[in-house]
Amino acid sequence: MKVAILSGSVYGTAEEVARHAEKILKDAGFEAWHNPRASLGEIQAFAPDALLAVTSTTGMGELPDNLQPLYSSIRDQLPAAWRGLPGAVIGLGDASYGDTFCGGGEQMRELFGELGVREVLPMLRLDASESVTPEADAEPWLAELIIALRG
Repeated sequence: MKVAILSGSVYGTAEEVARHAEKILKDAGFEAWHNPRASLGEIQAFAPDALLAVTSTTGMGELPDNLQPLYSSIRDQLPAAWRGLPGAVIGLGDASYGDTFCGGGEQMRELFGELGVREVLPMLRLDASESVTPEADAEPWLAELIIALRG
């Protein structure tokens, strides 16, 4: 199974989590692909069987600048080939921001919903105010994702 990992990061933490997820998925036998500067065309050329979004959240509850162009392209084109694909989201944020906590992840969940991507696990919310090792904190959830994707 081919898994495309989309990521958006402000300070690099979400990108590290995405790279770690890519390694774990590859170790589990998946063909995982991650390019933090990927275009929609590159993702479509990879022809994913599943999607994973890993994104941090800006202070205003928005997606990071480096994910905005890809998000807009996907939203404008709504690739029909992605309808029905399994997908999941890892959101990074800081709970001290209240209502906007993991807002970037929520935006990706909504986009996946619009695309008809099937959410196979509830979004993982990694809280920067509690976690110093988000890559390690994501591992139990990623193990569940592997099981769900093999389903």
